[in-house]
Amino acid sequence: MNNFNRSPLFYMGDKYKLLPEISKNFPRNINRFIEPFTGGGSVYLNTEANEYLLNDIDKEIVSLHKFLITSASDPEAFFKKVLRVTKTYNLSRSFFEDIVPEKLKKEFVKTYYAKFNKSGYLKLRDNFNKTKNDYAKLYVLLIYGFNRILRFNGEGNFNLPVGNVDFNKNTTNALNKYFETVKKKKIKFQTKDFSDFLNQIKFKKNDFVYLDPPYLITFGEYNKFWNEDREEELLNYLDLLKKKKVNWALSNITDYSKRGEKLENKILKRWMKQYHVKKIKSNYISFHNNKQKNIKEVLIKNFH
Repeated sequence: MNNFNRSPLFYMGDKYKLLPEISKNFPRNINRFIEPFTGGGSVYLNTEANEYLLNDIDKEIVSLHKFLITSASDPEAFFKKVLRVTKTYNLSRSFFEDIVPEKLKKEFVKTYYAKFNKSGYLKLRDNFNKTKNDYAKLYVLLIYGFNRILRFNGEGNFNLPVGNVDFNKNTTNALNKYFETVKKKKIKFQTKDFSDFLNQIKFKKNDFVYLDPPYLITFGEYNKFWNEDREEELLNYLDLLKKKKVNWALSNITDYSKRGEKLENKILKRWMKQYHVKKIKSNYISFHNNKQKNIKEVLIKNFH
């Protein structure tokens, strides 16, 4: 995995650990890498192309990407800003210094980061929600939040509880690699529904579309607005791209076992028979109990 860049957004459902399996199935020569469901961005970060057309309907995740891409021009200023936030709200920051008392570490061996950061995290969260426009603060909230999920309530307030995590050297390493990588890429971001995003594109030779949509039969936060109609719409669009001779690859899940209940994506299983299917060893972790599930994940593509 040392050859692959980890997204500093540590997004739920991120494909980072599956990149060795997924990327070897991509075309060798890519003009424009087109991704309607970018999420944390680990796939585009590790794919060579002349240009990147990226999209996600989640405006906040795109805003964070844009914030980090802008920060790539001056990483030192970015880390000074982050350090200032962590000091202001007295958050743990092992990337810079260890300020968690040894007594707390001994008393709460497995949860001392959550115990230490909770008060400052809640103050930071309240402060961010007053204006909702300071993306340095939002990024810090994401890093310290439970399961590092980007979640807002009906009023538009960030509402994730504190996680048992720290801003550590792994985070800074991911950020530095991200900064180094995006400076070399020609990137355009949008925040449209996947169909609107794809319909506006005039496809060219050697364009390649990679899709990692919400999964119909799993229960992640980012899957809750997906349904059978949307699934059918997406699959029909991929059939259309095949007719246009546009190469694409789709990540998805065919089977999912949960507490003895077996779920099956029959729509996907019927449809994928006409294409090339590669079985992928899944690393999907449930939002609800953080345990590995019995899952059959696949990569479906329309080219050899």
